[in-house]
Amino acid sequence: MKILVYGAGILGSQLAHVLVRGGNEVTILARGKRAEELEKDGIVIRHVFQFKTTVDPVRVARTLEVDDQYDLIFVVMKYNDFPSVLPILADNQSSNIVIVGNNADARSMQNFLEENSRVAKQVAFGFHVSAGKREKDRMLSVGGGSGQMVIGSLDGEIGFKPLLGQAFQHVKYKLNVLSDIDAWLKSHIIPILMLNAVSFNEERELIKLDGNRKQIQHMIGAMDEGFSVLEAMGITIIPEIQGRLIRKHQRMLYLLLKIYSMLPVHKLVAGSFGEIEALNNAFNDWKKITGTPTPHWDVLKRDFTPLK
Repeated sequence: MKILVYGAGILGSQLAHVLVRGGNEVTILARGKRAEELEKDGIVIRHVFQFKTTVDPVRVARTLEVDDQYDLIFVVMKYNDFPSVLPILADNQSSNIVIVGNNADARSMQNFLEENSRVAKQVAFGFHVSAGKREKDRMLSVGGGSGQMVIGSLDGEIGFKPLLGQAFQHVKYKLNVLSDIDAWLKSHIIPILMLNAVSFNEERELIKLDGNRKQIQHMIGAMDEGFSVLEAMGITIIPEIQGRLIRKHQRMLYLLLKIYSMLPVHKLVAGSFGEIEALNNAFNDWKKITGTPTPHWDVLKRDFTPLK
């Protein structure tokens, strides 16, 4: 199967690695030094928990041209980078697109593609469950050995679900298909935003979490408030266990966050400041729409984060 992975960062590289291992004809879109690395060395990933390094030769493209055709396109990038890519996807002749990553505005992205594309588009949204960081000329992965993606359509069944099954049929990669992917994505944003917002200094540089009692208590309170904002918008918290942990097991969550703040692993799962800022802007819009008070989040932003 002919597949394009649009984005050659950590998660895009991990996904391309899986798809190559599945016997697909994979092209990865990259630019600059990253494109040169991929052409010279292939996709090099050090798998931390599996104690191994994999190398996969891959085709490299620097642009997506109008007449380029792929059976599937996976767009794997940060939330704040999606808008610049949508017009390019709309011009391209390929029909089946999966937009992968944090997403506060899936509906408007789908509407743009449906209204502006040269050919009819079928769009799904997903989240590749993994993490890692760039390490010189390779990617360091802390995801599971097999991997998985939470995926779904905004309007019923994914129209190209058989193609997805074919793409992953020869690898141990789980597609967790949800009936309400938009609710999952919005629910996922809340802990991501509250955890990552305290991980940057005024210079927008990634720092070690403080982990003091006051900070952690405000983080837990802010997550609860975030879910209340979503519920005021009529959005179900998915998965339900996430809401229960934050609201009914706060002592356990406090201990988990205390341990999390002491370990360097948070730097492997942290987002970029630009993405966190964009997610914060979306959350502020939701707050204005609902009028939901968020005193813990307001204190957290004022005292512990460079977000405005």
